[in-house]
Amino acid sequence: MASLKDIRSRISSVKNVKKITRAMEMVAAARLRRAEQRIEHLRPYADALRRMTRRASEGAEKLPDIPILEEREEVSTVGLLLVTGDRGLAGPFNSQIIRAGNKRRGEIEDEGHDVNWYASGRRGVSSLEFRKFEVAGGYTGFTDRPTYADARRIADDLTSAYVDGKVDRVEVIYNGYISPMNQEVRHETLLPLQQADVLGEEDEEEQSEEEREQEERHRRALWIYEPSAEEILARLVPDYVEISIYRALLESTASEHGARMTAMRSASDNANEIIDDLTLEANRQRQAEITQEIMEVVAGAEGLR
Repeated sequence: MASLKDIRSRISSVKNVKKITRAMEMVAAARLRRAEQRIEHLRPYADALRRMTRRASEGAEKLPDIPILEEREEVSTVGLLLVTGDRGLAGPFNSQIIRAGNKRRGEIEDEGHDVNWYASGRRGVSSLEFRKFEVAGGYTGFTDRPTYADARRIADDLTSAYVDGKVDRVEVIYNGYISPMNQEVRHETLLPLQQADVLGEEDEEEQSEEEREQEERHRRALWIYEPSAEEILARLVPDYVEISIYRALLESTASEHGARMTAMRSASDNANEIIDDLTLEANRQRQAEITQEIMEVVAGAEGLR
């Protein structure tokens, strides 16, 4: 049975751990709010890019020859991009991406295809290397606050691999942000781009009446493109790849901060429970020692008689 000194030492240690987890929870909460704001600020830009791409496609006499829109007849190698974090202590945030990536690898290999691994975040890179997988592209050091330049660097590598024929399809797996308590693993095909997603075809039911009226006015207007609509479209489509990766990075960052905030809050709650249990045990131990001392005093008094 532990002594009262040992129990009090454990209580002190748990309190110190609680201070750390509480501080990490507060830091994660502050960073989460900034990450949410960045996602909100990205949405208007992404929507505007999609509208511009659609209008350019409507004004083009024919679609330009863009390699990343061309679907390969035969797929032999699939590029798989895992978006993880640089740090741990975020609950299942990183591990669920690794599990999803391994599961998808099995499915791809069952189809008779090879896998080229790409990973964003030290956790993803180190996990793949630990499993003896060759990482074709590793991107680290920015997951707390990704920039558009980081997304462009990843997009350039993946696009080059696709255009050069090193991969025949590129897929991305990341944590989609829903709320601080809830993140979901999302799996999307990044390349080749689907023309329906890039060029046209938003769901009318998702638009408000005002947005539909504005869109109709734009369709009736006479647009003059300089340079040509085909050149504009050829420039905008690669941007769509960069925006898609940037959105995945931002969603992953928000998910990481939300998962870390939740994990640290749970750790702080567990620390409180441990402190309460240890305090109760310390009180019982102290009471037992007092009782023992009283019994010894009584026994000594009886012996003197």
